[in-house]
Amino acid sequence: MRKKIKQSIGILLWLCCLQVSAAEYLDGIVAVVEDDIVLESELASEVSRVVSKLQANNVQLPPELVLYKQVLERIIIDKLQSQIAKRAGVNVSDQMVDNSLYNIAQQNGLTMDEFKRELKKEGMDYHAFRENVRKEIIINQLRSREIGSRIKVSEQEVKHYLETEISAEDMQVQYLLGHILISVSEGASAAEIQVEQAEADAVIVKLRAGADFKQMAVSMSDGANALQGGSLGWRTLNMVPTLFVDEVKVMQKGDISEPIRSPGGFHILKLMDATGADTHVITETHVRHILIKTNELVDDQEAKLRLIAIAERIADGDDFAVLAKANSDDTGSAIKGGDLSWVVPGLLVPPFEKAMAQLAINEISVPVQTQFGWHLIQVLDRRSKDNSDEHKRNQARDEIRKRKIEEETELWLRRLRDEAYVDIRLGALNE
Repeated sequence: MRKKIKQSIGILLWLCCLQVSAAEYLDGIVAVVEDDIVLESELASEVSRVVSKLQANNVQLPPELVLYKQVLERIIIDKLQSQIAKRAGVNVSDQMVDNSLYNIAQQNGLTMDEFKRELKKEGMDYHAFRENVRKEIIINQLRSREIGSRIKVSEQEVKHYLETEISAEDMQVQYLLGHILISVSEGASAAEIQVEQAEADAVIVKLRAGADFKQMAVSMSDGANALQGGSLGWRTLNMVPTLFVDEVKVMQKGDISEPIRSPGGFHILKLMDATGADTHVITETHVRHILIKTNELVDDQEAKLRLIAIAERIADGDDFAVLAKANSDDTGSAIKGGDLSWVVPGLLVPPFEKAMAQLAINEISVPVQTQFGWHLIQVLDRRSKDNSDEHKRNQARDEIRKRKIEEETELWLRRLRDEAYVDIRLGALNE
């Protein structure tokens, strides 16, 4: 690796010699970017880092001149974004940077000390890495402000995505369908058709009220499979009668369809089961809390002591809801006795969710710190919910939003680069 890095840095020496004297090379200016500059040492350091990363991922290196041009262009774009962020007052706290570093270490299965040692092994300075993380967070916040806030996704876009972009996935799903046919005689009058439709509607009402589908099929269906409890067996979507496909695609397990009209009568479907479907079961938690905010008068220690005292009162028999109303700084939930109602994963901040997930029902937590202050948390109940349809819609919305952000970011960066004053001082990098 050292050989590669030295070779890469060697081209910078060569490039510099084309433009400046040896004395000037000590740390010359590669480029001027608005009111900032890119130094040769800065470029060489970033190229070295990129080379190490590419080699670690077994990616073949491009020609050195190409690599230097690419890295310089990225530095220029980052500097332009940093300048805008500074003017816009985008700031990142040390705590936010530390949290990001902690998450990176955890994702790699390392403690922070182990993570620092790994960086050192790879020739990376921890403090430089930390500053790079800070820059990335600032740039992401800037993009969120400049681009993300303007991106909208309509329900029509979600619907179109689900209809056109998951069809291949649907073909992999197998459906176990129940079928009841209320037949209509050929040549039936309008009045006779109305009678049969009313019968189909009555069957659906009974089924949705809890009547056994198989029994209803045996007793009511005119279909060929009535004596098998109306079962059509397991089928992929291409094996489902065309008449039923649109209905089956939007059904969830246990759903009863509306009557489907055909020349032969009125069909009623039940989705008994599905395999290969993207089922997404989530755990909802009914939770309440008491919040003590910190400020100039209440520090962390004081907030914790208050909550410990409240927890002792609850243990002695005092009512949580009454104490929440009297003590909680979360005015929205305090009036409801601290009740946050049923919450889904991802709705609350991570430290709160982590503590909540570790509690048994009716258990009260120790004081838990979040960016809002200190909390006393109690879980009242849990339940599982299959939100597969909602999950698919959320995934579709996220995917559409991601695409739009990527497209808009590309345009925004291009405009940013085109409108900025950039003077690349090394001719070989400006060709």
